[in-house]
Amino acid sequence: MTRRQRRLVLIGCGVGVLALASALVLGALRDSIVFFNSPTDVVEKQIKPGSRIRLGGLVQPGSVLRDNLDARFDVTDGKTIIKVRYSGILPDLFREGQGVVAEGALDPSGQFVADVVLAKHDETYMPKEVADALKKQGHWKDDYGKGSDGNAPKTQ
Repeated sequence: MTRRQRRLVLIGCGVGVLALASALVLGALRDSIVFFNSPTDVVEKQIKPGSRIRLGGLVQPGSVLRDNLDARFDVTDGKTIIKVRYSGILPDLFREGQGVVAEGALDPSGQFVADVVLAKHDETYMPKEVADALKKQGHWKDDYGKGSDGNAPKTQ
């Protein structure tokens, strides 16, 4: 075998190993790449109890119950509702009808036990993923993304 052929075989093997490693990493991260799962996604994927996920959606109006640092509320995407239990201080911007992302796991009864709750940034901000999920479910309001003066926020 000539020197050039050996070099091509070595380069070919290197590219093959890199392709295999990339495929394995992307396969392992397939479900982790998503920023959050909507309640419908959680039900459809049949996520097993104990698996850590991020649950995102809107806080169901009238569902928030607080007892000191313990809170219970429902998260919905307009189609499915998941009950959430959280022990800790809720963000200042947390309120009914607002967007929320909770990190935690499902318990055996199907209730989501959150250890982190993130609330919507302000009244004009909505993550693209949340907006897309609301549009997909048919719950998008035309005034989402508009400021208090009724105009869309200006970008610089």
